[in-house]
Amino acid sequence: MSKSKPIKKSSQSQKPSPPKKRVGAKLGASHQPNPIPDTQDKPYGLVPLTTQGIDRQIPVGQDKFKHDRFSGKLHLALTVQTASFVASGVVAMGRDVDLKADLIKTAVHQKNQLIIPGSSLKGVVRSTYEALTRSCLCKTKAKRDEIPKGHGECKIQKDKIEVCPACRVFGAMGWQGLVAFPDAVGQKVSTSVGFMPSLYRPRTENPMYQNDGKVSGRKFYYHAVKAVNAGEQRGIPVQQAGQAYVFKTALQFKNLTEAELGTLLVILGQDSDYPMALKVGGGKPIGMGSMVVTVEALEKPGNLKSRYTHYVLPDSDHLTDEPLKRFMQTAIVAAHQTLIEEYQLKELARILAWPTQRPAPEGMY
Repeated sequence: MSKSKPIKKSSQSQKPSPPKKRVGAKLGASHQPNPIPDTQDKPYGLVPLTTQGIDRQIPVGQDKFKHDRFSGKLHLALTVQTASFVASGVVAMGRDVDLKADLIKTAVHQKNQLIIPGSSLKGVVRSTYEALTRSCLCKTKAKRDEIPKGHGECKIQKDKIEVCPACRVFGAMGWQGLVAFPDAVGQKVSTSVGFMPSLYRPRTENPMYQNDGKVSGRKFYYHAVKAVNAGEQRGIPVQQAGQAYVFKTALQFKNLTEAELGTLLVILGQDSDYPMALKVGGGKPIGMGSMVVTVEALEKPGNLKSRYTHYVLPDSDHLTDEPLKRFMQTAIVAAHQTLIEEYQLKELARILAWPTQRPAPEGMY
């Protein structure tokens, strides 16, 4: 599917304006972002890497609760916008999962109640968090000599523990992060049959992925109005969650700064200036996996000692409706002021914008 094509130069390519200098930003020798490759004929775009250096600091850890930081839970509802499929790796007889298909690739489920594994959801959110902050290239298939200087994966050393913003929140090899993602559980006992055409590996040898021989950015797939399904694109039957299917989970966090929590909220689409949706599961190139997140409530114990000596949280620590909106807005402002790279945010928001009028590719691209 990802047949290589010459890179086209489009005069209609809309690129965001260069970033403005922020108070407190640690600026490097070059403040200009990397050139953004032209991917107008592709179902994906690249968010350029920061040129301001990786912001490595000593992580706070979770040996004890910090009173000047935030700990608690975010209660989330993920509503499916385009058909979504998180593969279990198992092919079954259709009748065994109550679906009309001879053989079908099954999704992760339990008694026809679909599940998004917490690890899958965490990966989606982490990759976005890395793109928005001065974080390392944590997991990549690029060769070592293709990684820009200083952008290599954070390493925990015995005498020096300093990691990037994403590793401080999500963890690094040998260091536990500050957030935990339980499985997101479907709210309906029903699934449907979808079809997925054969997809091929990314052609990383394509020069659009590189800038002077180095990785040029992080790849994200656009949302589409609807996923390619039957007809000529009819392919392998898959067990999928249809439109309006709802998953629910509770993201647990510990010792986050207000800006770190605000950055998570921006990624979850809670910034009205940058409305975004998540892309979860397989079939991203053909428009599958778009989900809109709703933050239904936030638990934020004001007194940590009291939290663990009382069974029920006081109402003041359980935020919903207007108090929740005000809290989220304050955290989002803090994220913009101290943590988020505005240029990268504009480019990411352009790619993950929701709602969208973009169609999914019907054929080879």
